[in-house]
Amino acid sequence: MNAMELAARLTACGIPFDDALPEKLLRYHALLMDWNTRMDLTAVTDEDEMIDRHYVDSLMALKEPGLIPAEGKVIDVGTGAGFPGMPLALACPQLQVTLMDAQQKRLTFLQAVIDELGVKNVTLIHRRAEDGARDAQLREQFDVAVARAVAPLAVLAEYLLPFVKVGGKALCWKGPALQDELTQGRRAAFLLGGQAGEPIPCEFPGREWQHQLLPIQKVAKTARQYPRKAGTPSKSPLGQSAKNAEM
Repeated sequence: MNAMELAARLTACGIPFDDALPEKLLRYHALLMDWNTRMDLTAVTDEDEMIDRHYVDSLMALKEPGLIPAEGKVIDVGTGAGFPGMPLALACPQLQVTLMDAQQKRLTFLQAVIDELGVKNVTLIHRRAEDGARDAQLREQFDVAVARAVAPLAVLAEYLLPFVKVGGKALCWKGPALQDELTQGRRAAFLLGGQAGEPIPCEFPGREWQHQLLPIQKVAKTARQYPRKAGTPSKSPLGQSAKNAEM
């Protein structure tokens, strides 16, 4: 895929972008393909699908006014190969974007992307989500916390909301499983000072994907006991019953 074809794809999906973005994304993509021969960064091998699933999908949040602020601080928790945080940073150079991951090898790859593209608005942090959110320099310091393909919604809420300022939001990239996760996820968000909104469908022309964005508004400070110690959120997700949500 060349820059003109990628620009047409972004336009077809209704994503706003500047003229320089398609070429930047393709340079990022070339690095991903190269590094993926030496480490497991993506399991998707078809190029057109990879472009849609990784880069276009990451930028879907720009379609909806207010989901990503014009300026501010964004953290991508469990960023992996940089999705959705790196495409958002490339598309919105006025944002200050932090990419956090528990695996150093992924951050080594992302540093190579930063160096190759001359990215100035990205910071890398090697931490688990549960540990990072207990750092006073990170806790409730971000306007938006994002994550894509990381965990079920109730677990994701505990990973993300402790990073978000009151008045900010967590933004979750989810697939069709969201419908089964939503009730428990709403309860978990409540316990963490959040209020889950309505899912926003992401339509890809020519694709029968059920991708959705779920915003969770931060309406109150997260209680000090959250997040729980590393590993606990995934083993014992919050919000498993209505009784828990009232405690």
